[in-house]
Amino acid sequence: MNLFPAIKEAYTKEHLSAREAQRLAEFIAFGPVVYQVSRLMIKFGIFELLREKERTLPEIVEATSLSEYAVKVLLEASLSIGSVLINAETDKYSLSKTGWFLLNDMATRVNIDFTNDINYEGFFHLEESLKEGRPAGLKHFGPWPTIYEGLSSLPPRARESWFAFDHFYSDNSFDPALEILFGLHPSRIMDVGGNTGRFAMRCVGYDKDVKVTIVDLPQQIEMMRSETAGKEGADRIDACPMNLLDRDAAFPEDVHPDIIWMSQFLDCFSEDEILSILQRAAKILSPEARLCIMETFWDRQRFEAAAFCLTMTSLYFTVMANGNSKMYHSDDMARLVREAGMEVESVSDGLGQGHSIMICKLKNA
Repeated sequence: MNLFPAIKEAYTKEHLSAREAQRLAEFIAFGPVVYQVSRLMIKFGIFELLREKERTLPEIVEATSLSEYAVKVLLEASLSIGSVLINAETDKYSLSKTGWFLLNDMATRVNIDFTNDINYEGFFHLEESLKEGRPAGLKHFGPWPTIYEGLSSLPPRARESWFAFDHFYSDNSFDPALEILFGLHPSRIMDVGGNTGRFAMRCVGYDKDVKVTIVDLPQQIEMMRSETAGKEGADRIDACPMNLLDRDAAFPEDVHPDIIWMSQFLDCFSEDEILSILQRAAKILSPEARLCIMETFWDRQRFEAAAFCLTMTSLYFTVMANGNSKMYHSDDMARLVREAGMEVESVSDGLGQGHSIMICKLKNA
């Protein structure tokens, strides 16, 4: 298995002593408690208080208006978690490095909200999802077969956290992605899975002549039109409503794209579904055109913490999104590209929050 150096170092060797491994096992056993305590330490403002300066228990009680009991159990749990420290001489609490990241690291904050507002209750049905190959936890929100049909109908807080999660990971990659994309000099881009049109808007803002066609579900096209209405360049964005899961649904042949763009899109499908999508894309790809796939491949991460986030996110797809997709290893995606009649021309890594762009062309083109 091909792995970037930090991932190989972390995943192919035993790094913990027996005592450390035992503690990690207990940490996992109490994982839901660890998570909720840490989330509430943020929500109640206790981490923020401790970032400002060391504080005693009575000072924290007074500042938060929580009971002494509530503050005490949260603080004692946080000591064990490792997010706060205590001065044994003064009985004052302070924020640890871990607590600082929980409070200040934007990726961590986005992940915390996404876990709470989208995943937490539904994950009780993970076993059911794994056995049945469907998002059994999604019934917490509605009767849809996948979460994508229901995005516009999610409760406001859940919808906000879902889009914050999605946009955080994609938006940070947009600037370097645009440089790579427009280095290919496109005049027409087909954005497959264009969602609310954020990347399409960046494209028409980057190049005053480029035109973009978004291919996505009708519900997503409706949201895209609402989000882009009246904005400069929106007149150069058109749309083709399409259910990509319908294997008989062909990509529009009259667009003649120079680039077919798929960003954080193929991870929403099973391997069999990806192959179908790629095969249909290949049918309208000219020898001069390119298919660009931007994904966060877990094996191509610079830091192991990023790979951890991605492999955990795979289970969101299992239990909440669709029941059969994941964050893929780049070798698996390259294999599917080849099976669809194309080949990988180049891969660019390290974009934004660990994205890679796989540029593909027709075989022998």
